[in-house]
Amino acid sequence: MKPGIEWRQPRASADSEQFAADLRAALSRSPKAISPKYFYDETGSRLFEQICELPEYYPTRTELALLQTHADDMAAQFGAGVQLVEYGAGALRKVRLLLDSIPRDSVQFVPVDISGSHLLAACDGLAADYPGLAIQPLVADFTRPHGLPPCPAGSRRVGFFPGSSIGNFTPAEADAFLRLAASELAGGGLLIGIDLVKDQQVLHAAYNDVAGVTAAFNLNVLARARHELGAEFPADGFEHLAFYNPAYRRIEMHLRASRPLELQLDGEVYAFHEGETLHTEHSHKYTVEGFQAMAARAGFRPGKVWTDENRWFAVLWLEAQRAA
Repeated sequence: MKPGIEWRQPRASADSEQFAADLRAALSRSPKAISPKYFYDETGSRLFEQICELPEYYPTRTELALLQTHADDMAAQFGAGVQLVEYGAGALRKVRLLLDSIPRDSVQFVPVDISGSHLLAACDGLAADYPGLAIQPLVADFTRPHGLPPCPAGSRRVGFFPGSSIGNFTPAEADAFLRLAASELAGGGLLIGIDLVKDQQVLHAAYNDVAGVTAAFNLNVLARARHELGAEFPADGFEHLAFYNPAYRRIEMHLRASRPLELQLDGEVYAFHEGETLHTEHSHKYTVEGFQAMAARAGFRPGKVWTDENRWFAVLWLEAQRAA
C-alpha cells in the first residue's frame, strides 16, 4: 500500500451555507434543535479534545484503557490486510493503539471527519509518527454517502467508530448510520465504542464539569453562528444546560435563554422566551444486549465485546455481512 498522505477533496462537509440553512430550520421549529455536528469547527474540535482530558469525563479514559489492554485482540478480528476507516476521526489518538497492533504495510488508513483543518493537522502528526503508513484523509459528513477510496486488493474494509459518538444520534439516525456502515463495510466489520447505562450522578458530572469546558463547547455553536454567519444575539443571552433524561436513557444538552431575547440571522428575527432552549446534543446510553440487537437488525453479526470492570463503557466488534 502506498505510504504517505493522499488528501481527498471534501464532498459532503458542512460548509457555511449548509450551516445557515440548518440553523434557520432549527430556529423555526418547535422545540428548537440542531445537529451536534455543528459543534465541530476548529474551535469546537479543540474544545472537545480538552473535554476528553477532564477528570469528570470518564468515557475517553475508560475507552482508552480498553484499547490499551485489548488492542491486539481487537486488531486480530480485522484480518491480514485492512482498509481501516475511522468515522468522526478527530485527533486520531485512539486509533494509534490499533495501528500499533497492525503491520504497517498491511493497512491503509482512511480517517473521515467534518472539520478539515483539524483533520489535516492530525494526519500530519500521525504521518510523522508512523512513517510508511498509507493515509487517505477525507473531509465529509460520515452520516451521508461520502465516497470512500477503493479498498486495496486483498484487503477488507473495517470501520472504527470510538468515543460513543453513536449516542449522539436519535434511534432512527443510529439505525440509518449502522445500515450505511454495514453496506460499505460488507465483508469486513465495525469496531465501535458505546457508553453504557449507569448511575445518573456519574453522567451528570461528565457533562457539567467544574472547569466549564463543556459549557464553552456547547456555547461555541452560537459563537460560530456569530462569526461565520453574522448572527446577532446578546452576548450573555444563553447558558449551558445538560441533564439526564431517564425516559430516553440519554443526556441532553441545550442552550437556554436566560431572559426573553431575539436572535437575528439573515434578516429574520427568532424570538426566545425566558427558559426556552436550543437543543444541541443528546447522548444515548445503551446496554450491550440492546445495542447488539440494533446492530443485528442493521445487517451486522455481533462478535466479541470488551468492557471495563465497572461496566461503564464497552467496545464491540460487529461483523458486516456480505450482500446475498
